[in-house]
Amino acid sequence: MQAKPEYRDRDDDEVAVLDALADRAEDGMTVFELRSHVDLEIDDLETALAELKADGLISADEDDERTVVVPDERVVGTQQQDEDSSLSWLRDRLPF
Repeated sequence: MQAKPEYRDRDDDEVAVLDALADRAEDGMTVFELRSHVDLEIDDLETALAELKADGLISADEDDERTVVVPDERVVGTQQQDEDSSLSWLRDRLPF
């Protein structure tokens, strides 16, 4: 699963983090899990997480004595929503 199209115009590192989190939106991921799913240096990952948190697109929650990063629910859509938005995008651009 990927982040919704309206959140894909961000920095490539931030989009990679959002996409990784979208796959595990319910459970979230620790920073170590994120690091294993995205190909980023730790400093770049930290910068991406800071930007996303500042914009309110992710949050860090305590879960069983560990901190997990979870995406905001507005960032992750269902597959049906993604298909609907893709069709809408196509309809908006075609002269029908």
